[in-house]
Amino acid sequence: MRDDAKAFATTKTCGEVLVELLELYGIDTVFGIPGVHTVEFYRGLKNTKLRHITPRHEQGAGFMADGYARATGKPAACFIITGPGLTNIATPMGQAYADSVPMLVISAVNYTFELGKGEGRLHELPSQQKLMSGLTAFSHTLRRPHDLPGVLAEAFAVFRSKRPRPVHIEIPLDVITAEAGHISRKALRTPARPKAKAAKINEAAKLLKQAKRPMMVLGGGAQDAGASARAVAEKLGAVVLTTVNGKGILPPGHPLSIGSTISLPMILEEMARADVVLAVGTELGETDTWLFEGKHPRFDGKVIRIDIESNQLSINASPDIAIHSDADLALTSLAAALGNHTPDAEGPVRAKALRDLLQASLTPPQRAHQTVMKAVQDALPDAMIVGDSTQPIYSANLFYEAERPRTYFNSTTGYGTLGYALPAAFGAKLAQKDRPAVAVIGDGGLQFTISELATGVELGLPVVVLVWNNHGYFEIKKYMAERGIPQIGVDIYTPDFLAIARGFGCNAVRAESLDHLKAQLKAANGAKGPTLIEIDEAAALTW
Repeated sequence: MRDDAKAFATTKTCGEVLVELLELYGIDTVFGIPGVHTVEFYRGLKNTKLRHITPRHEQGAGFMADGYARATGKPAACFIITGPGLTNIATPMGQAYADSVPMLVISAVNYTFELGKGEGRLHELPSQQKLMSGLTAFSHTLRRPHDLPGVLAEAFAVFRSKRPRPVHIEIPLDVITAEAGHISRKALRTPARPKAKAAKINEAAKLLKQAKRPMMVLGGGAQDAGASARAVAEKLGAVVLTTVNGKGILPPGHPLSIGSTISLPMILEEMARADVVLAVGTELGETDTWLFEGKHPRFDGKVIRIDIESNQLSINASPDIAIHSDADLALTSLAAALGNHTPDAEGPVRAKALRDLLQASLTPPQRAHQTVMKAVQDALPDAMIVGDSTQPIYSANLFYEAERPRTYFNSTTGYGTLGYALPAAFGAKLAQKDRPAVAVIGDGGLQFTISELATGVELGLPVVVLVWNNHGYFEIKKYMAERGIPQIGVDIYTPDFLAIARGFGCNAVRAESLDHLKAQLKAANGAKGPTLIEIDEAAALTW
């Protein structure tokens, strides 16, 4: 045995200590593709309970980690190669950053003494840290093993007590292999989540008690505050809107819920007429409100905002009362402060009238999408619906009622990428193996990440891949036509998805009718691997 091999056998490297610490912090899954710059991360992996998943592209690794985190609220880790690995995972990190999704991306980087020299080293970038800083809560270059516990503690403080977003830690090749046996194997305590000041809660409660026409907007930041949000809504009799990422906070059919319909004219009018609007855990940004081209909701009454990030409290809508707090802590205190307040008796009446208007306003294609999504929900109760930027999902954002939080999410929000749904659904299924998972994706978006079917087959994941096939980038084609723009680049070649899926080892079928779709969905949930179900748009519009 060579001397350096003997050394590796008798000491702990920084890479080995890293995986031990990840396990202590509760990480149980790592997504990554081993490469020459990251193999030392794997030396100690077999001595832990960490599960390693090998995607077919680093973009797949990031989207899988995103889906895992959205389904659980906990981060997964990604081991990413220097240079191209980081640029490949940048898009998933952008999506996670925009939607406040925790993700720990750990990459290698060239030797410490080579950084920034531009000597043409393998996978070299001028500055990985600068590249990642715009996509993360923070990006850190680990200069010595001694600093590892503190940097990980800072990362998990972001995940657990702040607005959760990706964190990037890069470790130079000489630091990964440096001796680190002296480092303490202990997960450091993270700060408590911010709690609202009593005076602010009392001020908000006083204003809400005076409200004659209250309204609530619940965003993704409130998805773990279901019980307290419902308590406040029912004490007030407030009409409740959710953003897409807030779906499921109120259960389906709740008499005060009007869903994720904030972009509709009648909902905007109702919001303007509300004398007090309580907005919790939402940016009130473009993809929260689905108001584009610089438009924003109009608040003619008072506005109360609750957010875990203090600088978010004044963005897009200036509040009359700003409460810096974890959503559940604030809403629990607010429910107590409201006491036995008599709710607005007209709230459920207004909510029903608005729901009826929503249903009446749906276009024929949206009604077809509604029929398909209802078939999915009927065939696979409590399924996780993981959507791409595709027409049925744009429609479902309006009408779909999730049975609980963290069961409906998609890439139409925030960053708005394509190719998200397939790998993200695999990540969600890995996180929640006992619940059905359905990826709803268009024929264009599927071609971005179709190679990840191999990962699903390899892992034996019974995920339904529902492909809405309109033979091109139809949504963009329609957008161009409406603006008198020549429709160039949108009529793309459509491959035989059934043949491709079977070639990967998947089950594959084309849905011929609504009943056939339901039967195939049920069969797919019990399969030994992914099932691709293709829906031809022209046929589905007649169902």
